[in-house]
Amino acid sequence: MNPTGDSTPETDGATERRKKSKKPNYSRFTQQELPACKPLLTPTIVISTFILIGVLFIPIGLASLSASGNVVEIVYRYDIDCIPQQSQDDKLAFIQSSLTNKTCTTTFNVPKNMKAPVHIYYELDNFYQNHRRYVKSRNDKQLRSKAYELETTNCAPEATTPDGSPIVPCGLIAWSLFNDTYSFATQSKVIEVNKKNIAWQSDKDHKFGSDVYPKNFQQGGLIGGAKLNESIPLSEQEDLIVWMRTAALPQFRKLYGRIERDLAANEQISVTIENNYNTYSFEGEKRLVLSTTSWIGGKNGFLGVAYLTIGSLCIFLAVAFIVLYLLKPRTLGDPSYLSWNRNPDGH
Repeated sequence: MNPTGDSTPETDGATERRKKSKKPNYSRFTQQELPACKPLLTPTIVISTFILIGVLFIPIGLASLSASGNVVEIVYRYDIDCIPQQSQDDKLAFIQSSLTNKTCTTTFNVPKNMKAPVHIYYELDNFYQNHRRYVKSRNDKQLRSKAYELETTNCAPEATTPDGSPIVPCGLIAWSLFNDTYSFATQSKVIEVNKKNIAWQSDKDHKFGSDVYPKNFQQGGLIGGAKLNESIPLSEQEDLIVWMRTAALPQFRKLYGRIERDLAANEQISVTIENNYNTYSFEGEKRLVLSTTSWIGGKNGFLGVAYLTIGSLCIFLAVAFIVLYLLKPRTLGDPSYLSWNRNPDGH
């Protein structure tokens, strides 16, 4: 500014340039000057890391495989065996008919002592619960509160009855509820099956309302699966809650109940199956599974194999790097390995 108080053109120009500048204000963050970990990957650090991972993972893998091997499991595929011989050529007609007797009985021999609780699962194969249209076919608001009973968005074609009344619960997931049943007995008495607390507590508390009751469910011309007791709220319909937590893969197991007593080795268990669920229209398979559990859950060798594979690979790499380092040692920070030193002429 000159003595008269007038701004000079040079000053005004500098001010305008500062205003138009897109350069950010200085900060340690924008200039990437914050403290950071910059480890120097020396051969000692790399080899030590691989050895540490191997030493940790291999025992975990062995422990996981041991725990999985201690799980006692009985698996019985019954979708074929429970069809009478005269109906084997047309299984679909047999399962869809209301006149056929769908009860079948088989006997299990317990291979090893099974400590309580013995979990009962039904397993379905080739059933795609992860299909986009199937997963979307539900209304969570309706399941959660009676105030949204009329809310049937996304539930078509199982949204309302022909007269326009809402179906509760609506949608294809609920409509296709699994409806095979199992009962167990020994030569002397019936084995009780506990069907309480088979669903996630968070689902019962937050996803299914205690004031929501089934209404108009499985009463149309198209019946998909099991019926629901209209006097019991959805929060207590645990078979439904288990079924509506959709599976990610086409082969899955869902918990049916628990046997709250030990099953002795070589004990004969008689199982009566109501073979109602239609898997024949899509070439699906059905299995009944009785299983104990361990600290890692049910029988699953994948976790142990994965830990062993990674641990073994790390040990192998550590040994390979040690041999390579001993045969061809290299001084840390040796400038002779720089590209311009290895090719002084620049070619």
